[in-house]
Amino acid sequence: MKISINNRIAKTGVAALGISALAVAVSAHAQQTLNIVSWGGAYSMSQHEAYDKPWMEKTGDEIVNIDRSGNALAGLRAQSQAGNVTWDLVDMLPADAMIACDEGLIEPLDHDELLADAPDGTPPSEDFVDGALGDCFVASIVYSNIVAFNSEMFPEDDQPSTIEDVFDLENYPGKRALLRKPINNMEWALIADGVDREEVYAMLETEEGVQRAFDKLDTIKNEVIWWEEGAQPPQLLADQEVAFASAYNGRIFNAMVSENQPFEIIWDAQVFELDGWVVPTGKLDKVKDYLHFATDTQRLADQAQYISYGPARKSSSELVSTHAETGIEMTPHMPTYGPNFETALQKDDLFWADYNDELTQRFNAWLSQ
Repeated sequence: MKISINNRIAKTGVAALGISALAVAVSAHAQQTLNIVSWGGAYSMSQHEAYDKPWMEKTGDEIVNIDRSGNALAGLRAQSQAGNVTWDLVDMLPADAMIACDEGLIEPLDHDELLADAPDGTPPSEDFVDGALGDCFVASIVYSNIVAFNSEMFPEDDQPSTIEDVFDLENYPGKRALLRKPINNMEWALIADGVDREEVYAMLETEEGVQRAFDKLDTIKNEVIWWEEGAQPPQLLADQEVAFASAYNGRIFNAMVSENQPFEIIWDAQVFELDGWVVPTGKLDKVKDYLHFATDTQRLADQAQYISYGPARKSSSELVSTHAETGIEMTPHMPTYGPNFETALQKDDLFWADYNDELTQRFNAWLSQ
């Protein structure tokens, strides 16, 4: 196969010819198997279509997809302790990446050396959106944690529209499905209780704020089904086992457009965040060419044809077009689309890196009460 030439060579002539680095690469590469960890479902499908298929066609490499990102940090810890790291590339959330980086489980990344420039020559450090590049992390998408509902379970003239409605059992009865973690639930509880979005994380740093969040969650606790895998919320909604479900926006989009499910997304108080890649320690040489390819401008734009997650590169956004299967315009379904983004809350990764263990213990204790 061919692999990409480095930025220095590209800038001394190749770029002037208007030929992509990948197209003129000159180094040979032995075929190999890459064990890549991700989230499964519609998201892994979008990665497979946008990254894996063209990479395998280009190189002859085999890619093994492993659906373990939900427990990626624990998995890396266990493999490292056993001295047998079998994962080559891992899709991970930024907060977990910070912890893994601090623990030496993943490789530091030189983004401008490792990743592809934008088509106009803009270096990665300037082309990726704010917060997308960490010491050991490179984002690929902007996605959102939202609450969706089954529209058939409410009158047409009184459909829920705010995060407060999710906590309103009197006017909007029915079971709720929520992620079995404090993340997102604590934020939504405070916002539904009247806390301004800009004050949420400062409030959660106080005992008063944490207790206030749990008190608000208490008001719906008996009507909650707790989920742990991303495939569960759409299924629970489709089966009308719940009226509302927190979910990843791409999962709900896929159910709406590909399965014709009567779902609607409540964009109010969406908690948006980045998601991307980390490289387990010792694996960088093996995966650097794939990582260069999978995070370039075109690949991130291509992924948005399959799922409604925004690309993490600015240069990719203008290339986002229509859904590959249905042909609908993707832009209105993106978390960052203007009307969807008006009341968005950015997840504070530093906060969750610092407080996740403590709040998870308290959350689990609260669940058992």
